[in-house]
Amino acid sequence: MIESWLSYGIWVAIVFIVVGFVALVKGADWLVDGASSIAKRFGISDLVIGLTVVAFGTSMPEFVVNMVSVAEGSTDLAITNILGSNIINTFVILGLTALVYPVVSQKHSRDFDIPMSIIAGILVFGAVAVQSPFGEEGRGISRLGGILLLLLFCIFLYNTFRHAKDHPDEVPSDEVPSTQPMSTGKAILLMLVGIAGLVIGGELIVKSAVDLATRCGVSEAVIGLTVVALGTSLPELATSVMAAFKHNCDIALGNVIGSNIFNVFFVLATSAMVRPLPAYDGIEVDAWMAALGSILVWLLVKTNRERELKRWGGAVLLLVYAGYLSYRLMSV
Repeated sequence: MIESWLSYGIWVAIVFIVVGFVALVKGADWLVDGASSIAKRFGISDLVIGLTVVAFGTSMPEFVVNMVSVAEGSTDLAITNILGSNIINTFVILGLTALVYPVVSQKHSRDFDIPMSIIAGILVFGAVAVQSPFGEEGRGISRLGGILLLLLFCIFLYNTFRHAKDHPDEVPSDEVPSTQPMSTGKAILLMLVGIAGLVIGGELIVKSAVDLATRCGVSEAVIGLTVVALGTSLPELATSVMAAFKHNCDIALGNVIGSNIFNVFFVLATSAMVRPLPAYDGIEVDAWMAALGSILVWLLVKTNRERELKRWGGAVLLLVYAGYLSYRLMSV
């Protein structure tokens, strides 16, 4: 069905991608709202809901796109969706947010979350830059690598829950759903509609992105790093920049870094366990940029007395991203 419509031309693919992103984002929102309501009815605390249902829900767009990609055999798209999202999260979202208003950091983010994000980037870079000593997958993320990443994700979750329990005053209020529980029937219906939106959106995005890459004569990796990665990061971009305009961007850094950790340790890990993700041309540069983003943020935050990402730091991040994007597009 989708393939037959795509035969009409490049504009159909672009429209399908836009529609897919709308379905993906709204589907994730509805799934989170329904699941949060049901969790409240079972007496689960707002804190736990915020750290599980809401946190996983924000990574649903990347997760669904990756699951569809690996099912379709588009492994380049699966890797670049994650690497591209993490690069845009760090360089573009934090860069733009800091330009509007300096981004403050919490001690736990500086001491644990950002280092975990750096480790995630370094592990991915090591996996794609060095021949794997296990099996015959070669360079890339193997199933064994996926299991290792998932184990580290469990450590991250444990530490996050323990810290949130010990320091409840540091848990951002935006992470805790504030709406009253809806009826069980309505919540289940909302979840089902949300899942349908995620599946339909994921199918539209992946198939249209592959078609767009073919028609434009570029690789799936380039489309994944740009169009798909930007689309899955748009909700975080809009939320962070709007919060900055309201001078309320104290949660921006934690949200972005947390999203990067989820993307690598959960989404990429799960994708590799379903289907090994072999390296593609230029992956070392992309993986290094994903790691460099977290390293730069850590340095920019740690080297000033206020422990903030200043406006000039945001400008640095945006300039570095502009240079990277120009290089990647010229090397196609």
